[in-house]
Amino acid sequence: MGTFVITGATGGIGRATAGLLAERGHDLVVLGRSAERLGSLARELGGAHARTLVIDPSGATSGGGRATVYPVVLDLTEPRRMEAALAEADLPGRIDGVVHSAGVIDLGRVAEQDADHWIDQLMVNLVAAAELTRLLLPALRDARGQVVFVNSGAGLRAHPGWSAYAASKQGLKALADALRAEEPDLRVTSVYPGRTATEMQRKTRAQEGLDYDPADYIAPATVARVVVDALETPRDAVISEVIVRPA
Repeated sequence: MGTFVITGATGGIGRATAGLLAERGHDLVVLGRSAERLGSLARELGGAHARTLVIDPSGATSGGGRATVYPVVLDLTEPRRMEAALAEADLPGRIDGVVHSAGVIDLGRVAEQDADHWIDQLMVNLVAAAELTRLLLPALRDARGQVVFVNSGAGLRAHPGWSAYAASKQGLKALADALRAEEPDLRVTSVYPGRTATEMQRKTRAQEGLDYDPADYIAPATVARVVVDALETPRDAVISEVIVRPA
């Protein structure tokens, strides 16, 4: 079994991925902004080891061979503070994979979006992913591990009103492509989901002035299965890119 780091682990695709990996017996380092939600997730999925930034200071674990879960509070809007936060968190020495699932979206036409809108989305969706990957590279190299970037259809094509978000996701594609070439011992995967039934999708539909019905979209668990399949693909192959569209 392996140890996997997941950003955006308390909701949507990240939450579904964490649950599926835990079911398969893998250990997890779950990252998010809410200490309360991370603590709840850790109790649900398995045990919890804790230090300064890790939730559930009791360190209690639930038996039955369930996953060990290391919840770490981390604010992806401030990637410059990430190195110190991870050092305090005392992560496991072996990291077999990282799943970059966190993301933010704020729609608007180029004429309407000021610098803050661009900076916020680029920081969380792209810069934080690059910085976290950089910090975890030594452990990933040791394990000959894998990096999965949960991208978006917007990472392949931009539409009116989606400029800042699409730029961040197309930058994420460039990050993945460069990393794949620079680190030949690592497997690098980009997953491009279509519209998925998450709170982000609810916000997107509201910004578009449209109704939201989860039944119209891909279930997060479906995308999670694609992510975990990529992680568990035998070492003689790599799933480098996969597009997941609503049926």
